[in-house]
Amino acid sequence: MRRDAMAHQWLPPQPAASGTLRLSPTVEFRATAEDLKDLGEIGAGNFGCVNRMKHKSGLEMAVKRIRMTIDEQGQKTLNSELKIVMKNDNDFTYIVQFYGTLFREGDCWICMELMDTSLHELYRRVFSRGQRMPEDVLAQVAYSTVKALAYLKGTLQMIHRDIKPSNILLNRKGEIKMCDFGISGRLIDSIAKTRDAGCQAYMAPERIDPSKAIHGYDVRSDVWSLGITLIEVSLGRFPYPEFKTVFEQLDRVVSGEPPRLRQRDGFSANYTNFVNQCLIRDFEHRPKYDALLVTPLLVDLRRDTGVVARFLNSVLPPPPPLPPKPSQLLRQQEQKLQQGQASR
Repeated sequence: MRRDAMAHQWLPPQPAASGTLRLSPTVEFRATAEDLKDLGEIGAGNFGCVNRMKHKSGLEMAVKRIRMTIDEQGQKTLNSELKIVMKNDNDFTYIVQFYGTLFREGDCWICMELMDTSLHELYRRVFSRGQRMPEDVLAQVAYSTVKALAYLKGTLQMIHRDIKPSNILLNRKGEIKMCDFGISGRLIDSIAKTRDAGCQAYMAPERIDPSKAIHGYDVRSDVWSLGITLIEVSLGRFPYPEFKTVFEQLDRVVSGEPPRLRQRDGFSANYTNFVNQCLIRDFEHRPKYDALLVTPLLVDLRRDTGVVARFLNSVLPPPPPLPPKPSQLLRQQEQKLQQGQASR
């Protein structure tokens, strides 16, 4: 996500439901939208928009605002599900830290760790300059994404269901993290009416046509979406041509030949084989996460955030001045909690 600076303004006072923001393992705040200072929009789409905001503690975060169709009971259920995510290891390397949610006038505000760019923004910037994404960076993306998805399934019992370049985020330190984990079930269903076919284009054949998977789809549907994502960012374009209708597009995904990456496109055998394994149309023969982690591409990969960091810093514009350090409020709140625990 970009950190584009825009005119700073305080959000206008309007009725808002409070929620819990967990800013660190030991610090939680009851908060409303009025506790967040809007620092400008950093992304937008059919789901709504993402703004860079600053909590009164001094912590900056990305806030995704999504229009929903679920009722108050649905909001409570969603909040309960998201709290389960918050109670797990939020410091896991390959997923963004999730701070909490606020519900405001029919919108869900998802507060999460601020990153510097998305894979979608990055590859478009790179190709607009007549360059291409280096394979060593793409391999790091593949590894980080598979690790994130394996964690979501193995630890949180979740299937992401919305893998695409805009949901893979990067920062200048070279970290690659998955976002929208934990909101990818009920919330995606609740906003389905507002989503366009662009999201469906990343769906696996068995999700579009349930008859392809009599017993339902599994993690391999996300593996397909990862394959589509990697081809797109490798070639600089979406792998399917434009269609006149949504039906034609989805029929091509279900019935047509899957996209393929070739070595003549300028990539190694290990990388092309990895991507093409993700895009085996029959999901029964498509690998799961464990099998992907032992492919030659990922087995031989040297984990190096420096590779990604150097590339990002060569492509992105200079960063804005660092924000002031969080105020004493966080430290005071943390000390108060620690004192309370010690006195029990």
